[in-house]
Amino acid sequence: MQDIFLYNTLTRTKEKFLPLVPGKVGLYTCGPTVYNFAHIGNLRTFLFEDLLTRTLRFNGYDVQWVMNVTDVGHMTSDGDAGEDKMSVAAQRENLDPWSLARKYEDAFRFDMQRLGIHLPDVLPRATEHIEEMIRLNKTLEERGFTYETPEGLYFDTSKSSDYGKLARLRLDDQLQGARADVNVDSEKRNPQDFILWFGNKPTHIMKWDSPWGVGYPGWHIECSAMSMKYLGDTFDIHCGGNDHIPVHNTNEIAQSEAATGKTFARYWMHAAFLNLKNKENPNTKLKMSKSKGGFIQVQTLVDSGYDPIAYRYLCLQAHYRSELELAWEWLDADGKTGRADSLDTAAASLKRLYERIARAEKDNEESLSENSQFDAARIEVLNALNDDLNVPKAVGLLHTYASPRLWRAFDAVLGLDIENHAVLPAEEEAPAEIWKLVEARLEARKARDFARSDALRDEIAALGWEVADSPQGPTLKRKQ
Repeated sequence: MQDIFLYNTLTRTKEKFLPLVPGKVGLYTCGPTVYNFAHIGNLRTFLFEDLLTRTLRFNGYDVQWVMNVTDVGHMTSDGDAGEDKMSVAAQRENLDPWSLARKYEDAFRFDMQRLGIHLPDVLPRATEHIEEMIRLNKTLEERGFTYETPEGLYFDTSKSSDYGKLARLRLDDQLQGARADVNVDSEKRNPQDFILWFGNKPTHIMKWDSPWGVGYPGWHIECSAMSMKYLGDTFDIHCGGNDHIPVHNTNEIAQSEAATGKTFARYWMHAAFLNLKNKENPNTKLKMSKSKGGFIQVQTLVDSGYDPIAYRYLCLQAHYRSELELAWEWLDADGKTGRADSLDTAAASLKRLYERIARAEKDNEESLSENSQFDAARIEVLNALNDDLNVPKAVGLLHTYASPRLWRAFDAVLGLDIENHAVLPAEEEAPAEIWKLVEARLEARKARDFARSDALRDEIAALGWEVADSPQGPTLKRKQ
């Protein structure tokens, strides 16, 4: 196996990956809270985790990927404040929480499929693992890490000597959950203490018996209980979004290591945000959020004329630890017109890639005709992937080599579905010189040189072809 290096959030360094068991990887990733559709910002994180899993498997590892489904207990803040997101959404849609959860879990699975994201090996639901959470809470209680208030059972962070090590927090600086606009339990001993079991929510529909009264689990205990059930007390890699570092992942580590006395996860990996360009103030960025606007679903992409794989290809252009920016400004209520600059570029580039591969294979063109050339190029691309998932570098190398065989080999990682997309259109194929003019016209349009763009359109027309623009890129057809 080739060496793999991963950036570990816990140590803030890139480290050589050494699994607990040679040849095997235990991977846990924080999954969706199924109270609404996932937006494409959420899905960028899941896409990164898919790329990680594919890369590990490409290197020959046997990966057990576990991702939870949160269908109870996630409050409207990432801490303990506010209401349960499932309850709020169930009231909004006039559904019982279980029906609501299944509706959005099914939608999540469908969105994963449309983006070419493999489903995890295990996708456990929180509501089906209440017994495991209760047992874990009892262990924490027996080991002296908990206390009770009328609100419920809390984890006492003052008993954890290295609490906050993932985010490098200082306890005396932490005021999480102490905002004036939410109801905070006045009997919490420390502001950063977090709930393990809610016992004072009489109107909450989803409730179970427990040693601490009828209630339901806190969000953080869910991930610890389910990850340890399927992967053991210690496992290899834990992933999530950057927003999980200061609260959710920090609390997972504290409660898990307090319960077992062992290291919880050995490598922590986090994906950066997808940001929207702010059309009112171009110098500021908007984090995509269901509660703060900018809620773009996979279906939004489809309704706007994009193949969801074009969004996947856009995500491949940025390293997972770098923020990705998207301009999205639709002008019509039906979402049929507008602009999404970087996505337009990605869609057009992907379309040309498919056509280049199909055309080269039709003409039996292969830049790496010798096996030794192919093997050397394969190692170079794989080394880029194994360098903390440097997918942009890997994709750049693939474009440089322009080898259909190499593209197909690494599609096992990239997930661009080349097998089904790299086909020539059924209509007559335009000659190469026409496509060169089309690409020159596209570059002129990007440069806003519309006079040259119009001149190239006329030249293409004079040669017997009509060029048209679409969100996926320019199209050609023979003039009638």
